[in-house]
Amino acid sequence: MCGIVAYIGSKLAYPVILNGLRRLEYRGYDSAGLAFIENGNLEIHKKSGKVQSLEEHVGDHPINAKIGIGHTRWATHGQPSDINAHPHLSRSGRLALVHNGIIENYSVIREELEQKGYRFESETDTEVLVNFIEDVALHHDGSLEEAVCLALERVVGAYGIVILSLDHPDTIIAARKSSPLVIGIGENEFFVASDATPFLEHTKEVIYLKEERLAVIRGGEITVTDFQNV
Repeated sequence: MCGIVAYIGSKLAYPVILNGLRRLEYRGYDSAGLAFIENGNLEIHKKSGKVQSLEEHVGDHPINAKIGIGHTRWATHGQPSDINAHPHLSRSGRLALVHNGIIENYSVIREELEQKGYRFESETDTEVLVNFIEDVALHHDGSLEEAVCLALERVVGAYGIVILSLDHPDTIIAARKSSPLVIGIGENEFFVASDATPFLEHTKEVIYLKEERLAVIRGGEITVTDFQNV
């Protein structure tokens, strides 16, 4: 059972997310990964195996980002491997996404994207989803959150997703359908996770994201809407 942890605020994101992933180890998983935005770069670290293996993989590499996402994966599409681990990047490298759940029609969407010239490194439905969202955004004049909702209207299945965008380095976008997401509200900081366990040491104020809702955390504020009213 997969786990999600995301953070945006005044603290260093790496230790918050790493400790959060450790608290989700009880859910079971086969790989773990992290993505951060720092100094105009979207940086990803991921590794098959335990969170400890991910921490060793990162090593002494300095991560001073104040925004990031993390994930523990239980294989559904594709065997446990570094490549299939989350987060997944879009083709441009400007979007990163973590995902709990199963996209049932991912093969149809993947074929459509391949016909447009997209190529995929992993076997996952998640890499298909992040590229589908980017493709919709490229052909849509509105906001990224509008593109996310338009893409999700095509998706069949269950998902809890969190997205980072290099073009919006102060923003976290989260959405869910049939896969829980909880948002923690601290003092000038926000957390997103599969359950409240990863952030209870930081805050007790939580929002349980309702079915087919999208949350946008930006500029120290959170907005929650349904998919049709973004």
